[in-house]
Amino acid sequence: MIPMKPFATSHATLLTAVALCLLAALGLGRAQNFPFPQHVTYTAGTIKPAISQSVMDQTNRLFYNAWKAAYLVNGCQPDHYYIKYQPTGPITVSEAHGYGMMIFALMAGYDANAQVYFDGMYRFFTNHQSSITPYLMGWQEAAGCVFAAGGDDSATDGDLDIAYALLLADRQWGSAGAINYLAEGRKVIAAVMKGEINTNAWSVKLGDWSDASNANYFNGTRPSDFMPDHFRGYQVFSGNTNWSRVIDKCYGILGTIQTNNSRATGLIPDFVINVNTTPKPAGKNYLEGSTDKDYGYNSCRVPWRIATDYLVSGDPRAKAAVDRINSWIQGKTGGNPANIRDGYNITNGNALASTGYELAFSAPFAVGAMVNATNQLWLNKLWTNVTSQPISSSAYFGNTIKMIDLLALSGNWWTPALRPAVFTNLTRLTNGNFSLQLIAEPQFTNRLEASTNLATWTTLLTTNPAARNFTFVDTQAAVLTQRFYRSR
Repeated sequence: MIPMKPFATSHATLLTAVALCLLAALGLGRAQNFPFPQHVTYTAGTIKPAISQSVMDQTNRLFYNAWKAAYLVNGCQPDHYYIKYQPTGPITVSEAHGYGMMIFALMAGYDANAQVYFDGMYRFFTNHQSSITPYLMGWQEAAGCVFAAGGDDSATDGDLDIAYALLLADRQWGSAGAINYLAEGRKVIAAVMKGEINTNAWSVKLGDWSDASNANYFNGTRPSDFMPDHFRGYQVFSGNTNWSRVIDKCYGILGTIQTNNSRATGLIPDFVINVNTTPKPAGKNYLEGSTDKDYGYNSCRVPWRIATDYLVSGDPRAKAAVDRINSWIQGKTGGNPANIRDGYNITNGNALASTGYELAFSAPFAVGAMVNATNQLWLNKLWTNVTSQPISSSAYFGNTIKMIDLLALSGNWWTPALRPAVFTNLTRLTNGNFSLQLIAEPQFTNRLEASTNLATWTTLLTTNPAARNFTFVDTQAAVLTQRFYRSR
């Protein structure tokens, strides 16, 4: 739905300025502009699990309740919130913070307190900014609400999600309240470009600590930080067209790795080096451990991150990258999601030693399966497998990825980079009827509503068209002294 100020028509005048002013003064509208559930129309040819929409929505609600109870913490200050990411030791990381902020923006409408939690997480973020780059978050916080040792610089993924969440919040609640979400989002976007993008190669850096003084890290990247749908939103709201270069670089790196290093599997390693020349997998112990060269606990998110871009943008490069992974994993598991393992060699597809089943791997594979209708049976099996796992079966990482992926799987992942709805071709017909055209965002269900008193609204039309434009003739207008219209 695209929220829009109503306009009025009467026999005396087509547009009533007084009425428009009154509407602004009354502050008409709902607390949420895009309340859960949204049932987004994704790119043509994509699929969802063959499960009733009501069941998928309820699955989201129930798991959200369990996830929130397990991980949301009101702490550090009375009006601060954060996501607990492990039982002991450091209390949270910026990655968790970005995840949580996105979830609350998307679950608003179901959870009446979603904005309270979101705002509390925003305040926690502002109190834990990177020591290197303002408006980026220090990546790890310890007990006592201070940075853990070495945790005061940034890790890129958390900041990317925080910036995107602020754009979602602007669309969800508007920016006229206590927090100007749009202005704050633009600050974070600018900080990401400054501190976390290698503008020599237009690649995504590992964090703001990585600079040209150490070329090995400066020309390295973490493919799980490739979030093209986020970058498209950044470009729309910042006006910085260099985000297109970042998107192109992400897809270029994926294509090179899949061609040169993982032709048989399509899998992407946790870390990639040489982004300034010919990208290739990093070696083991490049940054985090022996699996840095493998498909591990970083790149397990790649199918989800890239597939969501295809769902909302239709970029064929996204589908091409994920299709290769889909084909391989179905063959590797024999079509049984229970056989998914939490780590693979990207070249030969062998499972890594001492691996087992993990939601952080299976849930992203499910979102990846959505890009191609040939995956319907596989997707159905993945849905059943993922949703059958109780929250006790995994920890923060797997359960939080599951929560976000359930939103995508059920058609409730929407992008803030929307075109505003516009009324056009407003015409009083000779018989007294009123004709109008609405140019809307087809991603959402659009409702055309009318009122004679600004208090009671009647739905005239509900549609989710393949095209953006639709025309409506109000046959009741001829017998009314005035009529107000709005699109939601």
